[in-house]
Amino acid sequence: MRCGVKFCGGCNPRFERGEVYRNIKDTIKNIEFSHASEDEVYDILLVIGGCSSCCASYEQYQVKGDVYKLWD
Repeated sequence: MRCGVKFCGGCNPRFERGEVYRNIKDTIKNIEFSHASEDEVYDILLVIGGCSSCCASYEQYQVKGDVYKLWD
């Protein structure tokens, strides 16, 4: 299973988005994670935001399944 990962712009510097991403990758071994690219098709998409607005756009990505949003 392929998962594209999209990050927000980082307006909340207290939430370490990169650390969260590394922890997810280290914990879930049966998913291939990569930074989202517009020319790829993903099974799922993970959007990691720094606040509850989780404003990162993701409509430009091709996703077969669900989009999951995670924020602090």
